[in-house]
Amino acid sequence: MAILKVQNLYKVYQNAKYISARNISFEVKEGEIFGFLGINGAGKSTTIKCITGIIPFNSGVIEICGHDIKKNPFDAKANFGFVPDNHAVYDKLTGSEYISYIASLYKMEKEDYKERFDYLVKRFNLVNAINNQIMSYSHGMKQRISIISALIYKPKLWILDEPMVGLDPQSILDVKNYMREYAANGDSVIFSSHNLDTVEKLCDRALIIHGGTVIALIDLKEYRQKGIDLEKEFMRLTKEASDKFDKIRADLLKEEEDLAKAIGKRKAGKAMQRKIQKEVLQEIAELE
Repeated sequence: MAILKVQNLYKVYQNAKYISARNISFEVKEGEIFGFLGINGAGKSTTIKCITGIIPFNSGVIEICGHDIKKNPFDAKANFGFVPDNHAVYDKLTGSEYISYIASLYKMEKEDYKERFDYLVKRFNLVNAINNQIMSYSHGMKQRISIISALIYKPKLWILDEPMVGLDPQSILDVKNYMREYAANGDSVIFSSHNLDTVEKLCDRALIIHGGTVIALIDLKEYRQKGIDLEKEFMRLTKEASDKFDKIRADLLKEEEDLAKAIGKRKAGKAMQRKIQKEVLQEIAELE
């Protein structure tokens, strides 16, 4: 069973000259740890923000536990916990108050909350700081409070964007071990990371995107069995994709320069934006 389904996702930001997500499709299975890879600017965070409903998308379908994020956002969001890359929290609340607030949004029963709260706070080593204001926390402590708040209501899908950044080695190990436990219980994890070694050792499968496009879906169990080095494959695949996209962008830049000479720089820029939007609409129409 698929916990997450992404089908033909398109996202173009207003006034953008490039497509941030182009026809992205993949599934995350029940009990799976799924890696999300790509260089900076590849479209990882954009795709994750579309999945979580933070930003709208132009076309496509995203379902979480069978609930469409556009048509049924409340039920879809009730089934995932999200840890963003900026660990955005309410600094003036204590750690305990913040977690309690998140739990109340998901209408947790008091008995369930108390047991879950005690377990997670101890598990992620925040017992001594949980009643302090979050503004006094270090970067790593804020990351851990974000992780606890994402897990407090037992979501079926745990989504993390660069979760290991700023964590000390023990906290990194705690997060990795909890990911394994989480998946072993039949729930699913999807996380983006630049740490290929972590993804290689931890994940069942991984998606590589470049220029907003899927370039590979990798079975990491098979890679481990065959002794294939993920880092080498990642570098090879992204290099090939970079060469391809550099050529496309060079052609677009040349076209814009030619237009600028004929109609002016500002009009040329707007013309290229309209061209990208038209291209996306044509692709979407063909899919439908």
